[in-house]
Amino acid sequence: MSDPRPILIVDDDPALRATLSEQLAVEGEFAPREAGTMAEAGKILMEDSARFDAVLLDIGLPDGDGRDLCAELRRQGVKVPIIMLTGADAEQDVVRGLDSGANDYIAKPFRIMELLARLRAQLRGFDNSEDAVFVIGPYTFRPSAKMLQDPARNRRIRLTEKECAILKFLYRAGGRPVGRQILLNEVWGYNAAVTTHTLETHIYRLRQKIEPDPATASLLLTEGGGYRLDPQAGRAAA
Repeated sequence: MSDPRPILIVDDDPALRATLSEQLAVEGEFAPREAGTMAEAGKILMEDSARFDAVLLDIGLPDGDGRDLCAELRRQGVKVPIIMLTGADAEQDVVRGLDSGANDYIAKPFRIMELLARLRAQLRGFDNSEDAVFVIGPYTFRPSAKMLQDPARNRRIRLTEKECAILKFLYRAGGRPVGRQILLNEVWGYNAAVTTHTLETHIYRLRQKIEPDPATASLLLTEGGGYRLDPQAGRAAA
């Protein structure tokens, strides 16, 4: 199972925030964090370690309009999905919310399962969009382009579809080892004709592309009966 995806919930209703946090975290799919004001949300998003895969954003906040925060985030280059949560569901409110840069707009009261489905849909779309970018070691990983870029050395590494899928799944595992059979099933599906030897061959070829010394892997490691990605490896050298 991949690492929980960090989600920021921005709403001034503590009871609703608590409910959303509980529902998002219940199956380990998401790792929610809460903010009750625009100022608090801005402070969290400015933290050096801040990384959120999506933002659930209320419009009516004590210190301003969430649509203004959404527009500011877009101006700052934040590309992740932003879903508006609000009781203002008139047509002009929806249009203004979407025009501010929101990806979706859900009126209160809403059904939790519908919110989760729409959140997952936005994340699936984002992960396969041109905007999705992951940092792996010295590389910038763009899954949609099937490419790793190494800015320090001004080079690009082309990846196959399977290599992309392997890297993306290992990245989502958050540095934890993933068993060979799990990775095989995730990338190739439950295909009886595909064996772990196929996976090992792809790992070998991937290491030839990305490791400074493929014989001594530092980025794509063999561990715990499977493989682990160390996203921090090689960054200092870059």
